Amino acid sequence: MEKIRIQKMIADSGCCSRRKAEELITQGRVKVNGRHVKLGDKCGYKDLITIDGERIALPRKKTFRYIMLNKPRGYVTTVSDELERRCVMDLLDEVEERVYPVGRLDRNSEGLLLFTNDGEFANSIMHPSRHVSKTYRVTVRPGISDDQLVALAEGVEIDGRKTLPATVVVKEKEEGRVVLLITIKEGRNRQIRKMCEAVGLEVARLRRISVGPLKLGMLKPGRWRDLTAEELRAIRNAIGKEN
Repeated sequence: MEKIRIQKMIADSGCCSRRKAEELITQGRVKVNGRHVKLGDKCGYKDLITIDGERIALPRKKTFRYIMLNKPRGYVTTVSDELERRCVMDLLDEVEERVYPVGRLDRNSEGLLLFTNDGEFANSIMHPSRHVSKTYRVTVRPGISDDQLVALAEGVEIDGRKTLPATVVVKEKEEGRVVLLITIKEGRNRQIRKMCEAVGLEVARLRRISVGPLKLGMLKPGRWRDLTAEELRAIRNAIGKEN
């Protein structure tokens, strides 16, 4: 059974703020199942919490959703848009929970985009210190030289700061067109496009195909699905978060 810190449970019930709940616990005014508790103790949704002998109504256990979408071109990664452009949320109208995108893909980019209502999970994936890898299939023009490949891999300066080393693999090469697989471990704004522009390449198509161990696979553009239990365990392990 899931255990949560008692002060958070009290705050989630709407009884008072978390800080106030911590004060009440420190003052010895909180009991769980008839026993006094201390800061750091945890309880479950079926436990009985009282403050000064009065029972509090525990919140209902929140249902978390973890969703993968294959974002098509032409959609902006926002919950709503003042310019009335199509938003990625329009593609999730069947999802009852209020979920939010984890990171973003710009309007003309496509591919794997995650959504969740688990704020801690989302922050862990996006936090720079986690270095969660992201792989993109990038079509560039006109061609690419060895010097350009080395520069992309070793790091180029964008927005006044050098990018971290990346993995760059040539998948297809023909006259006037090259397909690259680029894997990065940071998530700066429009990073792949800016990296390519910095070495003189034009991005014709940009599609994210994986985030950490999560792979887009055969999911069709505009379609979404929930992450499987195995995928959720894998991404939690990748960000160093307990299951």
